Amino acid sequence: MSADYVVHGSVAVITLNNPPVNGLGLATRTAAVEALQRAEADEAVKAVVITGGGKVFSGGADIREFNSPKALTEPTLHTLIATAENLGKPVVAAIHGVCMGGGLELSLGCHYRVALPGAQIGLPEVKIGLVPGAGGTQRLPRVVGLEQGMNMIVTGTPVLSEKLAATKLFDRVFDAGADLVASSVEFAAGIADLRPLPKVRELKVEHPNAEAFLATARETVKASAGAFPAPLACVECVGATVGMPIAEGLKFERDRFLALAQTTESKALRHAFFAERAASKVPDVPADTPTRTIQAAAVVGAGTMGGGIAMNFANAGIPVTILETKQEALDKGLATIRKNYENTVKKGKLTQDKAEERLALIRGTLSYGDIAQADIVIEAVFEDMGVKETVFRQLDATMKPGAILASNTSTLDLDRIAGFTSRPQDVIGLHFFSPANVMKLLEIVRGAQTGKDVLATALALSKKIRKTGVVSGVCDGFIGNRMLEQYLRQAFFLLEEGALPQQVDKAIEQFGFSMGPFRMSDLAGNDVGWYVRKRRAVESPGLVYSKVPDLLCEQGRFGQKTGAGWYDYKAGDRTAYPSQAVNDMIVAQSAAEGIGRRAIPDDEIVQRLVYALVNEGARILEEGIALRASDIDMVYLSGYGFPLHRGGPMLYADTVGLAKVLDAIRGFAQGRHGEAWAPAPLLARLAGEGKGFNG
Repeated sequence: MSADYVVHGSVAVITLNNPPVNGLGLATRTAAVEALQRAEADEAVKAVVITGGGKVFSGGADIREFNSPKALTEPTLHTLIATAENLGKPVVAAIHGVCMGGGLELSLGCHYRVALPGAQIGLPEVKIGLVPGAGGTQRLPRVVGLEQGMNMIVTGTPVLSEKLAATKLFDRVFDAGADLVASSVEFAAGIADLRPLPKVRELKVEHPNAEAFLATARETVKASAGAFPAPLACVECVGATVGMPIAEGLKFERDRFLALAQTTESKALRHAFFAERAASKVPDVPADTPTRTIQAAAVVGAGTMGGGIAMNFANAGIPVTILETKQEALDKGLATIRKNYENTVKKGKLTQDKAEERLALIRGTLSYGDIAQADIVIEAVFEDMGVKETVFRQLDATMKPGAILASNTSTLDLDRIAGFTSRPQDVIGLHFFSPANVMKLLEIVRGAQTGKDVLATALALSKKIRKTGVVSGVCDGFIGNRMLEQYLRQAFFLLEEGALPQQVDKAIEQFGFSMGPFRMSDLAGNDVGWYVRKRRAVESPGLVYSKVPDLLCEQGRFGQKTGAGWYDYKAGDRTAYPSQAVNDMIVAQSAAEGIGRRAIPDDEIVQRLVYALVNEGARILEEGIALRASDIDMVYLSGYGFPLHRGGPMLYADTVGLAKVLDAIRGFAQGRHGEAWAPAPLLARLAGEGKGFNG
């Protein structure tokens, strides 16, 4: 976590050394400033090169110092940039691999910039709800132009160095394979005596019609930014490069950065950023835990879920075999996979060659013998313990020693499933979300006897197939569906008391959910929940449910797949049309149970649905089913459509204040079905202590 200093002839080379991405933490900033001052004082040094150790220049701020005093301790990033910019000798930034955020801002403070091809250049701060805070919005447009700079800053999307070679950002882009340090030292020696030293801050932003461009940018970003204020703030900061001297522009940028840092939206995005990284860390499974090799996979079941799971492996370049019991089902599943790839090609998201390449990695079989040598097999059959038992006993008898036996179960007891085998240490839950080839979440269920190497392998595999892996302990429904059950119970109770499906959906969608509970149920299939409730009636007869969803299912209204659910659907049209028949059924059921219907305000709907998630999440956290509150948030952000700008249910509760959440829950406990609102002990304790779930 430092910066190394070496002199090559008349050129001092300062190498940022803070693995893995040379984050500009306090120790590195301090060492870099000291190295620049050392070069300034050495008469034999005529020029300076700043580069990065390892494979990158710098990924920007050190995320390990986010939200800590070190981030603002001198020398700050602003001080480091000013030291480079004001040095009396030319400073050359030698860029390779990654040059992002504060790393790019540092390079823009240097007098010259050179690079290797393939380096990723970007200012991604908008993705955590901020504007670049160390001059990025003021300097980048001065070297790449107003339009290119605006696009890079508003989207946060990196651009390869060779695509910016013709701009003023780079003084030279070397040939691929060049020795970066040697080439940069040679370049620096060649410009060592040139004066005056060029400074990006002295350049003018040129654009034929800047005001019209900025006006269009404002309207475009305003229409697409949704609940997030940072994209529009980026537009205004870039706009300052046209209308203000750079000193004023830098102050304007800094003020916007500090204001955005206090917004709930930025806090939510930063929470999600750290939560995703924390989710891959399990306290008793060190980072160096050995993993098993996954070179070939198998999936049992060619239905919608099984086919989607298989596509994940093919997309990652891993051959996968799909097992079915009947040829007709296998052919149908393989045809669906082909159609999915064809649709992706039509949308321009995949080339035909790539699609064929991936399809070639997927094959089907009707024989367990054909999957025996797979390194991992994932069962994706009907959610019934008897069916799971049959499959796992067969897998135990068939699969090679050391193969990982995974279940895609969404609710069932993984330890019972592992008990059907002679190797419970090899059994793990891998709960994908539908459509499995699209949804980011992967719940990784750790059984009582799951091997640490198996868990480590599953976590590594989740990254390889581009999923957000979150570890859960064993319980009915794990993290996501256990919480969802309480959310849906409240949604159904609301129908009995006076709401209708479209009001409930509209209220929670206005809160920010991508889809309300009734549209979601129609998409997933209402019969899935019906089956779970039937099982619950046997296993937990004291658990009270509304009768309304069962009445719906008894009419065969299973959702989009039957053309009728909580809503009506038309052939080839997924639009949810309010159903008068369903609304009449709901009102009639209220009357049959003697429930006086009332007007229910939208804020009550939102509180009851969201606080039901929070209360159950608190129980899950206290029981150790989830390792941390942020894991619960990641499950709901990446798998259940919880609004990103609110950070997940547990962070949202922290934002509201746990004391207020607890008061609301106690109020609901005085109403109908109050037994569903017993406050979770952890929630009550933290509220009493004035604390939150996160940190």
